[in-house]
Amino acid sequence: MAYVRIRSTPEVYHVRPKEEAIGSQAYQDAGVNIDAGAALVDAIRPLAQATMRRGVVTDLGGFGAVFDPAAAGHGGSLLVAATDGVGTKLKVAVAAGRHDTVGIDLVAMCVNDIVVVGAEPLFFLDYFATGQLDVDTAAAVVRGIAEGCRQAGCALIGGETAEMPGHYAADDYDLAGFAVGAVARDRVVNGDGVRPGDIVLGLASSGLHSNGFSLVRRIVQTADLAYASPAPFDPSRRLGDALLAPTRIYVSACLAAAKSGLVRAMAHITGGGLMENIPRVIPQGLAVRLDTTAWRLPPVFRWLRNTGRLTDDDLARTFNCGIGMAVIVAPAHADAAVAAMTKAGEEVHRIGMVMPRASNEASVELTGMERAWRD
Repeated sequence: MAYVRIRSTPEVYHVRPKEEAIGSQAYQDAGVNIDAGAALVDAIRPLAQATMRRGVVTDLGGFGAVFDPAAAGHGGSLLVAATDGVGTKLKVAVAAGRHDTVGIDLVAMCVNDIVVVGAEPLFFLDYFATGQLDVDTAAAVVRGIAEGCRQAGCALIGGETAEMPGHYAADDYDLAGFAVGAVARDRVVNGDGVRPGDIVLGLASSGLHSNGFSLVRRIVQTADLAYASPAPFDPSRRLGDALLAPTRIYVSACLAAAKSGLVRAMAHITGGGLMENIPRVIPQGLAVRLDTTAWRLPPVFRWLRNTGRLTDDDLARTFNCGIGMAVIVAPAHADAAVAAMTKAGEEVHRIGMVMPRASNEASVELTGMERAWRD
């Protein structure tokens, strides 16, 4: 979001009877209040609007926030900013004693929001807050941040370290990141050109990325697993290492396609999953139909579904389900876009199509789950 992102979706999840044990653990049951998140955005909207000035292009609720320096008297390209954190994935890092990947997550959550409007990330700043500063831990985190910036092609130009005993437990820490990018004003990708019949491409995720960890941690706890134990879905790795797989950074591939004029819209699949993020970038009156048999559901999501007894709705509205970025292109450009993003190192799938939407229909329709998502 441009101003705040609550790591959840503003819709109520399906809640089942208590006798279904873990199956009643929709995201809010794991401690994330979805309605409160939506209410906060509504509450802060007038506060942010009261600060508006010349140059602001976007309102609250998008991915990267766009600012026009020319309108403010400075000329040049449009600036695009994003801020985010890593959420309770940090609790897994602390419990597993591994801190070298969450910095990559921090950068990814910001720069992936910037690139969806076609902007190139330019620089990044971080905020590291802890109860008691441990130099080795902090250094490992910053190494990850630097690696994320290297992958994104942006500079780590500054940050802040805050030691706050009494506010955080001694071993705990929190992270926030802030990134700024730029895009030529005639190259902005805003979804306005999306049409029925357009193709939805999906870029494979590297795992959970940085969403849904309140629910993940609860399932791990209920299953009585240790983070040092072999992962049930990948016995060759420790559970903690598998869950901490860093968020994939899609900057190179998305810029390659966007700069070639092949892209009509892009959506970073974060909190809210496939169901909530794609509608943010398509015009009113349109919907997308996604075929879940078009890509493989990674084993970690299948394990979470089965162990947590989650519904398909829980899965699709909480996790990325194996697709970290959705890219919408005209049918005539689909092959070229796939080729450009594959050349940039991404695994690309044709996962759906844009369709007209009736007033009583959902913005995203998922098909094939009974074959693709179940044993």
